[in-house]
Amino acid sequence: MAKGALLFWNCKLNFIVVNSISALKDIRACIVDLDGTLIDTLGDFEVALNAMMAELGRPSVNSSDIARWVGKGSEHLIKTVLLNSFKGTEALGDAAVEELMPAAWKHYQATYLRINGQHSAVFHGAQEGLAALQARGLPLACLTNKPLDFALPLLEAKGLSGYFSHVFGGDSFPRKKPDPLPLIETCKALGTAPFQTLMIGDSANDAQAARAAGCPVVLTTYGYNHGEPVEAVDADGWVSSLVDIEAWMGETAGRNWKS
Repeated sequence: MAKGALLFWNCKLNFIVVNSISALKDIRACIVDLDGTLIDTLGDFEVALNAMMAELGRPSVNSSDIARWVGKGSEHLIKTVLLNSFKGTEALGDAAVEELMPAAWKHYQATYLRINGQHSAVFHGAQEGLAALQARGLPLACLTNKPLDFALPLLEAKGLSGYFSHVFGGDSFPRKKPDPLPLIETCKALGTAPFQTLMIGDSANDAQAARAAGCPVVLTTYGYNHGEPVEAVDADGWVSSLVDIEAWMGETAGRNWKS
C-alpha cells in the first residue's frame, strides 16, 4: 500500500484504499476477473487436480499450495502441480511433465467439467457489487485466464452471467494475463478506452496486465495473489468487498479531487 493512500469507509464497515483519485474519476466500464475476485474456486481446483493426480499415480496436492499457484491459466497450473507435488515419489523434471501433459489435461478437464461450481462459492458482496455497477450504467466484461468452457457454465451456475455483456477466457486470445493483450481486446469489445476501463482483480497478474494496457486497477484483499500480500502490488486501490467500488464512486462523484 503506497504512502499517502486514502482510506474510505462505507456504512457497512468495508473499505477501499485509493492510491490515485484521478485514475478512478472517469470510469465508463469495468473488466472483472473471475477466480479469487468473484468466486472462491479453490475447492473445484482441489477436486479436479487431485482426481488428475490419482489417475496419473502422483501424490495429492493441498488447497494452500493451489492458492499460490492458481491464476495463470490451467496449463500453467497443471504443470506447476506436476513439478512441485512429489511427496513420497520421485520428482518430475520438465521433460517428464511435458510428456504427461496430454493425459494430465484430459483427466483434469473431464473432472473439472463434471464438478464445475460444485465446490466453489460466490464471495460475499460480489453479486451485490456487480449489480451496483450495472445499475450505475457501467458495461461489464468478465476476463479470466480460465478456459472459456469452464468460465461460462460456472458464471451461469452461480447466477452471475447476466451481469456481463462479454466473457473472455484464457483461450479467447493468443496470450493470457499478465500480457496486456486480453485487456486491450476486452476494452475494444466494450467500446471504451483503456484509461476509462477499470480492471477489478485479485492479483499481481491482473495489475501487471492493467498497467501495461493503460487501465486503472483495483484489487480485492480476499483473493489469492500467489500467496503474496496483495497490498504490496502496484494498484490504484484495494477493496474488501466489490460493493465498496460503486459505493466509493457514489461518495466521490462530483467532487473536485486533486491528486
